[in-house]
Amino acid sequence: MPDSPRHNLPAEPNRFVGRERDLADLRGLFDDTRVVTLCGVGGIGKTRLALRLAAGLSSDCPDGVWLVELARLGRPELVEQEIARVLGVHEEVGRPLLDTVSVRLRGRRCLLVLDNCEHLVDRCAEVVEALVAACPLLRVLATSREPLRIASELIWRVPPLDLPDAVTAEAESVQLFLDRAAAAGTRLGPDSLPDVVRLCRALDGLPLALELAAARTSLLSPGQIADRIDDRFSLLTTGGRTAPARQRTLLAAVEWSYDLLGEKEQVLLRRLSVFAGDFDLGLAEEVCAGRPIAGGEIVDLLGGLVDKSLVLCDEGRNRYRLLKTIKCYAAERLRQAGELEALRQRHLDVLCELCEGHLTTELVEPHVPWPRRLEALAAARALVADQQAALDWAARSGDVGQGLRLCRAGTGLLPLGGDLTEIIGWTERLLALDVSGIAAEEIARSTAYLAYGLETRDELARALEVAEKSLVEIAPDDLFPRGVLHSLLVVVLLRMGRPDEAMTHAEEGFALAESCGDLWNQAAGLAGLSAVALTRGRLREAQRYGEEALARARRHGHRWIMARTAAQIGAVAEARGDLATAKAQYEMAEPWLRELGSDLDLGRCLARIGRVAAMLREYGAARERLADGLELSRRTGQRQGMARCLVGLSVLADSAGDLEGAVLAAAAAAELRESIGQHSGTARIEELLARARARLGDGRAAALWSRGRAMQPEDAARHVLEGERVPPRAPAPAESFRPSLLTAREREIADLLTRGLSNRAIAGELVISPATVARHIANIMEKLGYTSRAQIAVWAAENRLVHTAGEPRASA
Repeated sequence: MPDSPRHNLPAEPNRFVGRERDLADLRGLFDDTRVVTLCGVGGIGKTRLALRLAAGLSSDCPDGVWLVELARLGRPELVEQEIARVLGVHEEVGRPLLDTVSVRLRGRRCLLVLDNCEHLVDRCAEVVEALVAACPLLRVLATSREPLRIASELIWRVPPLDLPDAVTAEAESVQLFLDRAAAAGTRLGPDSLPDVVRLCRALDGLPLALELAAARTSLLSPGQIADRIDDRFSLLTTGGRTAPARQRTLLAAVEWSYDLLGEKEQVLLRRLSVFAGDFDLGLAEEVCAGRPIAGGEIVDLLGGLVDKSLVLCDEGRNRYRLLKTIKCYAAERLRQAGELEALRQRHLDVLCELCEGHLTTELVEPHVPWPRRLEALAAARALVADQQAALDWAARSGDVGQGLRLCRAGTGLLPLGGDLTEIIGWTERLLALDVSGIAAEEIARSTAYLAYGLETRDELARALEVAEKSLVEIAPDDLFPRGVLHSLLVVVLLRMGRPDEAMTHAEEGFALAESCGDLWNQAAGLAGLSAVALTRGRLREAQRYGEEALARARRHGHRWIMARTAAQIGAVAEARGDLATAKAQYEMAEPWLRELGSDLDLGRCLARIGRVAAMLREYGAARERLADGLELSRRTGQRQGMARCLVGLSVLADSAGDLEGAVLAAAAAAELRESIGQHSGTARIEELLARARARLGDGRAAALWSRGRAMQPEDAARHVLEGERVPPRAPAPAESFRPSLLTAREREIADLLTRGLSNRAIAGELVISPATVARHIANIMEKLGYTSRAQIAVWAAENRLVHTAGEPRASA
């Protein structure tokens, strides 16, 4: 007679993909643990993982591995009946069935797999607890949306499949999608990989969703599926006909979990969909409380949703989030319940209050320990995604007042690396709506912070206009933003070469901050006074102001204002020729900026360190800092920061004997600075060009300068950092270069463009008006078919249109 079967596990319907680490860890657990429950949201792959694990454990279970499928059962009393049926146990008259099952399993080394316990979880817990107590060799593997919560249980949260960090087929989620697509008859080539990666990320690595999406590849490409994934519940409906109903569509899988929740749990899950990113308990309590949920109930209800695998949390249960699929479903339920508008408005109002509190703690209050300021900054940054969602609601609902209020609280953190382009866009979008009901002072306060963003984005003329208008209209008692405006105007005016006006704002800003005990703006005002004094060459005065600025900054305690004032002292030391002190001051600022995670300002700091290190002939350190600084500035879109790094690379090349590289990098920096309206005609450039002309000749120096202005910043940097030589430009057809195309005056102006002069400087050289220069340049472009001054300069340098000493100058 053949041996009785030792298990009833079904054959795998297709290839098992991924989960190797999970399987290895789970096998090890059964050495010491008798009950393991695999918990996770519907579609996460609990059943498939359990079956694979059970098959791997069969050799350790000589008395069998038995699968008991519970999903189709509707009543708790059927649990032990189904176990008995699978084991072949018959009910005895007058004896509880569970006792009979216990006798059957007592002394047997076997594994019982209870699949889909969630809808009968209380009875499952009772049965498992009784069986484990009566059968010392029995082990139980359960799958459920929530734990059994019995003493001997180990809970294993089944994670989504690994997501790809880059465009690669190595991640588990990508492998699963490609495998199931191939099974559906679709062979995807390398060109499809970026769209597959995008789709896997959009589906959170949820196996059921990936399998349903892969089945769609017989009709749609991965890109088309990814483009339609916001409508995932109607799109992902192609599960196998023989699969359980709850697994045939993504909607059915999620509804199965939702329907098992209590009423208040359903309400909370719906409301949690209002959060754009992860959230903490406090935010959930602020936004989601309200009939029928009392504020004190949130913690228990949220814990229940975590236990039921509908909300994910970190190990410390400090941050929570919803998978995108669950969030999409909950958001639609929120809309159907008629709560969407009220919850979105509540979300906006709460964020305004929270962000204003964080801003005040971090910057405005005078005597706050640094850990508390840093905590406020971290809390504000954690709300960025929710700020975006709330601002979108403010704009779409027309709540301009609250939207601008949130913009102000967000833009107050701009010095620390906020998304300038985005926050400027939100402010402008809101101001373009109906603002008739908003006080002029409120609008002025918003445009004050808008001006800050514009300066950081290098829109100097517009920043000046907006800041000056805001300063006139803002309320006289709105002291902190008034101080910020004065400091901003100092920076803008100095960058525009207007130190006298900058001095006025520095003095007014400092006096205002002194009058109200505003340490932040005191330090900023003193730094501004130091910068103006440095521009005027008053080094002792600049040093005195800088030292006092750093002292006030230390009293305030914020690392950003401390870094700014330390860098100002470094600039004074550099101007004094004390390079060692300058480098020490810049290096003092670096760890403060790294602690803040302020890439924008760190890029500037690294450029300063690299430049001074080059002058000290510390070439390795200079290259490293300048390369890092350039990359940070490029990544954050800061042209001024990139220009500063290029100047440092010019100093590095010059110090190392690469005069050509020095000219190219300096020219690229000058072009960048002029593109943002910043004066670039420094004494260093003139001295560098004079040496280049003396050593290389006028024509070669002019050609290098013109070529550097036409180069991309990255190319100019690479020339210095990697020693790349710039290949000579291929000559254009001869007819394009006939000097006779241009008048004598036009040739003269073309020659002056090779020196990088502005229209105003050329006008001064030739004693004509800037408007006349602009007209001549337009004519040159028309004749030569060019579109930029840099092209004209290169053309002139390569054709040696140098003014002859004895030739009379042309008239205007």
